[in-house]
Amino acid sequence: MPRILAREPVVRHQTLIALIKSPSEELFDSVLNPRLRLFTAFTASIKSVFFAVWFAALSSAVSAQTSCPDLSNYYGASNARSNSPSDSIPNGSVQPPNWQQLERQLAEIKLKCLDSSEFFALHGSAQLNSGFVDQSLESLERALLLDPNNGAAQIDYGQALLQKGFVFMALEINQRLLVREDLPENLKPALRSRQQRWKALTRQKNFQLDALGGYDNNLNGAPSPDQVTLTLSGEAIPLTLDTDFRPVGGSYLNLRLGGRYRALAPEHQHNWATEVSARTSEDSTSNLVQFSSRYAFIKPQDGHSWQINGGVNHLNFGGKALFSGAAGSVRYQADSRYVCKPYYDLAVQMQYYHEQNFLNGVESRAGAGLNCPLGRAGEGQRITAEVAILNNQALGSARLGGDRQGWQFKADWQVPAAGGMLRAQLSHVQLDDREGFNELLDNGAARELDRSYVLLQYRRPLGAASSLLINLYHQIQASNIEFFRTSNTSAEIGLSWSF
Repeated sequence: MPRILAREPVVRHQTLIALIKSPSEELFDSVLNPRLRLFTAFTASIKSVFFAVWFAALSSAVSAQTSCPDLSNYYGASNARSNSPSDSIPNGSVQPPNWQQLERQLAEIKLKCLDSSEFFALHGSAQLNSGFVDQSLESLERALLLDPNNGAAQIDYGQALLQKGFVFMALEINQRLLVREDLPENLKPALRSRQQRWKALTRQKNFQLDALGGYDNNLNGAPSPDQVTLTLSGEAIPLTLDTDFRPVGGSYLNLRLGGRYRALAPEHQHNWATEVSARTSEDSTSNLVQFSSRYAFIKPQDGHSWQINGGVNHLNFGGKALFSGAAGSVRYQADSRYVCKPYYDLAVQMQYYHEQNFLNGVESRAGAGLNCPLGRAGEGQRITAEVAILNNQALGSARLGGDRQGWQFKADWQVPAAGGMLRAQLSHVQLDDREGFNELLDNGAARELDRSYVLLQYRRPLGAASSLLINLYHQIQASNIEFFRTSNTSAEIGLSWSF
């Protein structure tokens, strides 16, 4: 499947699409979009002048060149084409030649055929079928500049654009081919079929199932200390915690099922993602089920992009509904001449605790970060880093500690490793209550929380649709109040299937 560009550059290819348009379409565009028409005409003029100067310079350099030979000899005995201008679309009923050999042969006579649209169409086709997509785009563009009605060049130009990720331009050119009156009947089914296949690329859906087994030394998220210190009448009194409030370690099975859907348009895209996960272990009181669903609207534009997100999530712990949330955010990624691109986001989340309503709150965050793709394109190596300020507003006056404020730092790094992909996530959050938490704990001091975690994930393909998945996770939470000091470490390994 080709890499699809959500917003395709128009400067390079729009001129050729305009040249392929019928006169009535040109008139329609001139009425509805004169500014684009003027820009397109200006671009076409500049490019035409450039090629005219280029052709003249080359012609001067090879003053002894002869005229372009008869190209029918290069189609092969069973692949003859008519040289008639009215028959500019091949009949599609012949066998292809040896493309690599043909590309080499045509390269030898290129300087003799600088003004031949037929030559550049044939040369571009040979380059395309030999795997030289970039070179074929240049040749096919020259063919269409010399003759915008060259149907053979249009057919291959659409395919070349698709292979470079310009799906919507490829669709437009292919549609224009389908409405041509001189299109041979035996070509129509193939062009209709590829139009449907290409349209399908703009609607993508996939599912993923993960099954992992592992061990966690704190399945129930209990405090780490064996005892906490209470403050009574100004005196510190140690209190040993009951076993129900002590960490429970054990093995577990983790199952995740997720689905994603992406709808692409020339100027934007819609993304939906839904996931359900369940963890079961011998300690049934710590079993959990999670559900999340997210939507994203992404609008790239001239090197920068806007993204609007919304989502809901729910957590069921120990067989009871524990937490539900609804969130929304806006992100803007700016253009930059450097490798790393800055981005800025604003987010808000409504937090609802089913059995402890006094904990309900609204958390907002404002952050800025850098998105840095590294290595060669397509390798997947990337580093992102972000810093944000946090504010959690209590929805009621009964919440211990009142409102909270703090900050967060997180980083994400992924790099190819040992035939797979290694990913590392690091996060640190500091949240401080604005009011004293409880008179019995640390003399009623305001609670301070410092929570950090690191996640290492390794994913390696095992086949076309399956992967090996290994996760290592460690979290530690420090606090001035002992009851909120906790840590846990987990390791899991399993398989992931995509379908």
